[in-house]
Amino acid sequence: MADDYLVRIGKLIRDARQHRGWTQAQLAEALGTSQSAVNRIERGNQNISLEMIARIGEALDSEIVSLGYAGPMHLRVVGGRRLSGSIDVKTSKNACVALLCGSLLNKGRTVLRRVARIEEVYRLLEVLNSIGVRTRWINEGVDLEIVPPAELDLDAMDAEAARRTRSIIMFLGPLLHRMDQFRLPYAGGCDLGTRTIEPHMIALRRFGLDITATEGIYHAEVARTAPDRPIVLTERGDTVTENALLAAARNDGVTVIRNASSNYMVQDLCFFLEALGVRVDGIGTTTLTVHGMADIDVDVDYSPSEDPVEAMSLLAAAVVTESELTIRRVPVEFLEIELAVLEEMGLDHDRTAEYAADNGRTRLIDLTVRPSKLEAPIDKIHPMPFPGLNIDNVPFFAAIAAVAQGKTLIHDWVYDNRAIYLTDLNRLGGRLQLLDPHRVLVEGPTRWRAAEMMCPPALRPAVVVLLAMMAAEGTSVLRNVYVINRGYEDLAERLNSVGAQIEIFRDI
Repeated sequence: MADDYLVRIGKLIRDARQHRGWTQAQLAEALGTSQSAVNRIERGNQNISLEMIARIGEALDSEIVSLGYAGPMHLRVVGGRRLSGSIDVKTSKNACVALLCGSLLNKGRTVLRRVARIEEVYRLLEVLNSIGVRTRWINEGVDLEIVPPAELDLDAMDAEAARRTRSIIMFLGPLLHRMDQFRLPYAGGCDLGTRTIEPHMIALRRFGLDITATEGIYHAEVARTAPDRPIVLTERGDTVTENALLAAARNDGVTVIRNASSNYMVQDLCFFLEALGVRVDGIGTTTLTVHGMADIDVDVDYSPSEDPVEAMSLLAAAVVTESELTIRRVPVEFLEIELAVLEEMGLDHDRTAEYAADNGRTRLIDLTVRPSKLEAPIDKIHPMPFPGLNIDNVPFFAAIAAVAQGKTLIHDWVYDNRAIYLTDLNRLGGRLQLLDPHRVLVEGPTRWRAAEMMCPPALRPAVVVLLAMMAAEGTSVLRNVYVINRGYEDLAERLNSVGAQIEIFRDI
């Protein structure tokens, strides 16, 4: 029996390594062991401790085995079922993680309403708790209360949790006002290719932050200064803009940020800063003027808005499964381009009149999608900064294009290798041709077929594969779905509530 477990664990490790694109030698180097030892582990020929399993899981960013559970989570999908009824969009994952980082600005009590209960949030909470921040779920586990200590204990930071989320990079903006020197682990998150933090450094140097990197740690030194001219971001990125906003919020003066992202999570952070008493002019534009405060000590209650990427996920689920489905609480201003493209492709849908989100600012609609005969778009699908087509919504067009008549060119120019993961749809009957690391040609319509496969290590492509499995007749298995849990709350259960048949299971 023990030998059987070793073989099964070895297979999980081998699959996770191969999906990461690593050789046995690369994994051995990361673990400080030999290639022959990795080979024995993967064949089930070597006893392996829980500590070694945990190290392997961290190296591969894969939940090989969870203590207290039977193993990594998988999904068994019975496809070919039509969805029906209605489903609500949850609050924005990306807004929630920005607001958690933003809570470090405030000496008072912060309450965030309807926070997404996802792995990315849990990792940040582990980090916050480890440095002395008290957090607790209130109102039957729906809302989150955050109370900071008088002094943060960064030396006690949970480094493992920090490395599993790229959001840790947004600690830089708040922390530079709280201490003269500190350390942070390297940022992690999805495997989307090389992503430099240099744009963050360029912006934050203007506040006196200097970073050196050694052995997996950012070493920060702060010689606090105030920007003497507008900060021009070299990349119109969401987290870069958020970091600059977080730094500007505690700068006792006026900071102008140009080439700023105006995306949904940035707007939510601006609304939150206003609730803290920080005036922000130009919200929704590429020039933000922040009237900072040297000290912020207020009790604040804020409701982040709904997630447009989750709304797009649910819309794509309806399209791919040829279903009639009502998606409620859709933040339409962040999906207008996507809906315009889908209308040109032939999407049959209705929308309600607009109404306000709980933050009082974001515009929502209820959207009903019906089975449609789609045609491939004439122009390529490619992302642009808001108000263009959202970067994170591009992968869903791969599944949608696969059920449309004709050929669709998808150009994901932002990430080095996310387009590569979209070709996993070929395992399910798709016809996707990878032209280069950024471009994929999708030919439809597709006759989906069931398959068993490892979950792609990037969040949105992973969900795209799940949606295709829902459309494929027969039973599919998607293994090790930790990456989906990073960005979606109870996705399988919620899809089951509208007619899907998805079973959660574990191996060991």
